[in-house]
Amino acid sequence: MLMALVARAGAGTAYVSDELVLGVYAEQNGQGQRLATLHSGANLETLGVSGEYTQVRLSNGTHGWVKTSYLTTQEPAIARLKQLQDELDRSRATTPALAEAAARSEVEQLKREIKDKQSELNAARGTLRAPAAPAPAPGPQGTHPWLWALALLAALACGFWLGYATLARRVRHKFGGIKVY
Repeated sequence: MLMALVARAGAGTAYVSDELVLGVYAEQNGQGQRLATLHSGANLETLGVSGEYTQVRLSNGTHGWVKTSYLTTQEPAIARLKQLQDELDRSRATTPALAEAAARSEVEQLKREIKDKQSELNAARGTLRAPAAPAPAPGPQGTHPWLWALALLAALACGFWLGYATLARRVRHKFGGIKVY
């Protein structure tokens, strides 16, 4: 009963790996020195077959023996998948001419939209035209605008000073009299 519970707890989905690691040996029987390790999709040249082993030449010129049952003349799925992915990437890549044509098309579309909006704006301006109002007097009681600017600047400076003083007082109260800026 306990074994059944343990077996159920460990049950899950598993897959058989398609990654094959194949040793290339110096001797025909597979017992000699390992010269190289090949992975699925490796390309090599066959030189001759003797029993269960095939003599091969690797791309770097190394000669050795591998078990014949692991070789195939068909390209493995992993190599085909890589080729297809490369083709897909090339087809998705845009050339500068295509990118420029797309940009030109977008610019033309934006120009048309601007022209439409401009005509709408002109139409709206035409319906809202009203007689011009007289120019306003220079501030209350005939004062000059620079006096109003000076008063506004003084009010801003006072507001800044009051805010700084309040913040400094709160910081001193919170941190026990230490000023932290």
